[in-house]
Amino acid sequence: MAKLIEIKSISDDRGRLCVIESQKEIPFDIKRVFYIYDIGKNSIRGGHRHKKTKLALICLHGSCMISNDNGESEADYFLDSPTKCLLLNPEDFHTMHDFNKGTVLLSIASEHYDPDDYIYEAYR
Repeated sequence: MAKLIEIKSISDDRGRLCVIESQKEIPFDIKRVFYIYDIGKNSIRGGHRHKKTKLALICLHGSCMISNDNGESEADYFLDSPTKCLLLNPEDFHTMHDFNKGTVLLSIASEHYDPDDYIYEAYR
């Protein structure tokens, strides 16, 4: 099942810094990084699971809801801080929705893009 973790934020009078490293904060080797932005308020993104790819999702700006179903249980996660990181397993069917204006959602992936890795059928 998906897991929400907290990314450590280091603060001083110059601002804040968050660090993300493979096999430390992110429990896999990072092979791809992408982000979505200028997302319509009623847009639904995702709508799939994977055969191999693990994901880490971080809302760098704004907020959104992530709905997750691993075939056995369902949960919703509200991402509204760059220190919240949602870890998704390959079997986690997920949708991203309820985007706040100006949201930037970062995705960190364990695999390079492969269209054959995507499964678009929901569990139920």
